Amino acid sequence: MRRIHRTRRDWAADLGLFLFAACFAAVSSQSIPVDESLGPGWRTADQVVGGLGCAAVLLRRRWPVQLAVALLLAGGFAHYLTGPAMVAVFTVAATRPWKATAWVAALAFGPLPLFLWRLPDMSGDRAGSAVTYFALIAGAIGWGLFRRSRRQLIASLRERAELAEADAESRAERARMEAREEIAREMHDVLGHRLSLLSVHAGALEFNPGAPRAEIERAAAVMRESAHLALHDLREVIGVLRAGSGEGPAEDERPQPELADLPRLVAEARAAGGRIALAGPPEGDTPPALVGRTAYRIVQEALTNVRKHAPGADVDVRLTGGPGDGLTVEVRNARPSVPDPARAAAPGTAGGGGQGLIGLAERARLAGGELTALPADGGFRVHAWLPWQS
Repeated sequence: MRRIHRTRRDWAADLGLFLFAACFAAVSSQSIPVDESLGPGWRTADQVVGGLGCAAVLLRRRWPVQLAVALLLAGGFAHYLTGPAMVAVFTVAATRPWKATAWVAALAFGPLPLFLWRLPDMSGDRAGSAVTYFALIAGAIGWGLFRRSRRQLIASLRERAELAEADAESRAERARMEAREEIAREMHDVLGHRLSLLSVHAGALEFNPGAPRAEIERAAAVMRESAHLALHDLREVIGVLRAGSGEGPAEDERPQPELADLPRLVAEARAAGGRIALAGPPEGDTPPALVGRTAYRIVQEALTNVRKHAPGADVDVRLTGGPGDGLTVEVRNARPSVPDPARAAAPGTAGGGGQGLIGLAERARLAGGELTALPADGGFRVHAWLPWQS
C-alpha cells in the first residue's frame, strides 16, 4: 500500500474540507426533498451514510478517483453526499490526469440527459434541487481545474526561476574563469619576459665568472631590476585576485603597455644580448588601446620564446599597416649559428609547453584578429593581424 505523507498544511486542508462537507450536509438537510413515504429508519440510515461520506473525505489523497466514483454512485440513493462528492470531484480535477478527470465528469453528468427529459414532470422543489446539484458539481470540477492550472503555472515559474538562477551562476562562473585566464596570460607574458632576462644574465655570469667588473655590475643591475619588476607585477596580479574576493582594490589600476612602449621592450632584450632588428611601429595614428596592448604582448612573448628556444639567434620584428588595413605584427628568428653557453648554464629555461603561443592566439582572437606561429626557413615565425578601424 502506497504510504501518503501529509504535512501540517495537508492535514489542515483535509480537516477543512471534512468540515466543509459536514457543514454543507447539515445546512442543506432541511432543503433536501425526501419522499414522505420513507420512514424515520431510512432517514437515519441516510444521515449515517452522509456522515460516513464526510469521514471518507480524509481518504481523498490516497484514492481520489475511487472515492469520487463511490460517492457519485451512492449519491443517487443517499441525499447527504453532495458535500463529500463535491470535495471528491474537486480533488480529482485538481490532482489527477485529464483522462481521469474526464471519466469522473462523465459519470457525474451522466444522469443529466435523463433529468432534462423528466424535467417537465418534476415538482419545483425536486427540479431546483437537481439543478443546484449539477451546478455545484460543475463548480467543484471547474475550481479543481483552476487549482491544477495555477499549481502547474507556479511550478513552471519556479522552474524558470531556478534555470535563470543556474544560468546566472554559470555566466558568473564563466566570467570569473575568463578573468582568471586573462590574469594567467598576463602573468605568463610579463613574468616570463622578466624571468627570461634574469635567467640569461644569471647564466652568463655563471659561465663567465671572470668577466670584467663593469660587465658584472651591468648584468647584476639588469638582474636586480628584472627581479624588482617581476615582484612588482606579481604583487599587482595578487591585488587583482584579492579584489575578486573583496580584500583589495575594486579594479586593476596598473598602467597597461601600449604600442609606443615597444622600443623600450626591444631595448631591454638587446641589453640582455639579443640581436634584434625593429621596423615600426607605424608612425601617425595610434591604434586602439586593445590592439596596441595585444601587439605589445605578442612581440614580448615572441622575444621571450627566442631567448628560451633559440638564444643568440637574429630576430626581425616588423609592424606594418594602419587605420582601415589593420595592424600586422611579424616576428622572425633564424636558427642560432652556435649554441649559447649562457643558456646551457641556465637549465630549465625552455619550459612552457607551448602555453604562451596558445595564450597569444587567444589574445588575438579576443581582439578580433588572428595569429599563426610556425617554423620557417630553419627558424620560427610568428605572424598576427589585428583589426584597426579607421
